Amino acid sequence: MGALMIQGTGSNVGKSLLVAGLCRAALRRGISVAPFKPQNMSNNAAVTPDGGEIGRAQALQARAAGLAPSVHMNPVLLKPETDRAAQVVVQGHAMTRAAAADYGALKQQLMNAVLDSFSCLRSAHDLVLVEGAGSPAEVNLRARDIANMGFARAAGVPVVLAGDIDRGGVIAQIIGTQAVIDPEDAAMIRGFIINRFRGDPSLFDEGRHFITERTGWPDLGLVPWFADAARLPAEDAVDLRRASGAGGLHIACPMLSRIANFDDLDPLTAEPGVRLTMVPPGQALPGDADVVILPGTKSTRGDLDFLRQQGWDIDLAAHLRRGGRVLGICGGYQMLGRRIHDPDGYDGSPGSTQGLGHLDVETRMAPEKRLTRSRGTALGAPVEGYEIHMGRTEGPDCARPFAHIPGPDGAGSPCGRVAGTYLHGLFTGDAFRAAWLAQFDAVSALNYGAGVDDVLDRLAEHLEAHLDIDRLLSFAR
Repeated sequence: MGALMIQGTGSNVGKSLLVAGLCRAALRRGISVAPFKPQNMSNNAAVTPDGGEIGRAQALQARAAGLAPSVHMNPVLLKPETDRAAQVVVQGHAMTRAAAADYGALKQQLMNAVLDSFSCLRSAHDLVLVEGAGSPAEVNLRARDIANMGFARAAGVPVVLAGDIDRGGVIAQIIGTQAVIDPEDAAMIRGFIINRFRGDPSLFDEGRHFITERTGWPDLGLVPWFADAARLPAEDAVDLRRASGAGGLHIACPMLSRIANFDDLDPLTAEPGVRLTMVPPGQALPGDADVVILPGTKSTRGDLDFLRQQGWDIDLAAHLRRGGRVLGICGGYQMLGRRIHDPDGYDGSPGSTQGLGHLDVETRMAPEKRLTRSRGTALGAPVEGYEIHMGRTEGPDCARPFAHIPGPDGAGSPCGRVAGTYLHGLFTGDAFRAAWLAQFDAVSALNYGAGVDDVLDRLAEHLEAHLDIDRLLSFAR
């Protein structure tokens, strides 16, 4: 069938979810389908079976397509470390660190990797569904673009443009995109989708006709708001919900400035007996929290400074004095130790930073990133997940490991109320999550994996009901 690209009129208009739903719809039709995103920017990454990393959205899309995630599904991943610099991951492995102003010089090299990965998927599957990044209307970035029309033109992939009516101005979004992009780019667009509609669809019939008349692009459908999207792993930190649940075990998690792999918390959010509060900057950690989870981060020392700027270090100490519990995951685990050493500046500027001191361990950063899927036992239950970190942590509290995967992982305090682990995704497993919650007399009532697949099936049915999928797939080349 070829390939088809879903581009958006802007960031966060629902491209990732549309591609995931279309992947599952194609799979249910018996089509061998694979997702692909040339360039992604996210600190929420997944580890592939061959030890690479890709954006979390592409891992979810792979699941929707019935595939194991592959580095070729997201050949360029940018992981922001500061407001002006990011780690550049190419086909699963860190290539360099680049400032925003210097990134353009890498584009031709990166385009070669993008086209190579696309060719690998294209030769192995009947259909490749491609997700754009941001918007093709960002004409200031067009000259060396590898994420939207630059890729579509180079690979000869037709485009469907999605607009988000929920944020308002969708008519201007779509017509304005045609007005500002190059006519040859506009010729790649085969039709448009209106996404995230609330209310009576007939009220927007005239708007859809107006867009078609002004652009000449076919109307492929209007997709109503899909509320269960909140039950799928989120990739963008802007999608994090501030709170979930109304009672039961109260877990608080500070929203660090470079928070990473925050989908670790999704299975807990879905538990009916858990109330999870994501604490934004400027607000105190809630005094009634039973557990505080310090999440992963792309910049451990930078976010440790950020944590202190919010006064969360003081809140955390008070939480422990009240008898509360703390779990640190990856970067959060490193923060809980006595010191973090980075003499060569692998995690930012060279130097050492005093940790929070709640675990008797120290971390030394190293250039090699550990990327692996792991499984073993913790709390007497099977546990599995993945590791994605730089640095090695050692100290007396490592004699009380959090898990065995199969070697010892993490550390625990003598009092048993502070623990740390390098294992991401640990709460996805039902058995371990039940054992962890049982420590707090909370009962798990969830089959998490089956729930994700159920939502993907219903998302596919939702798109089948509201999009002209036969016509949409006919555009693939």
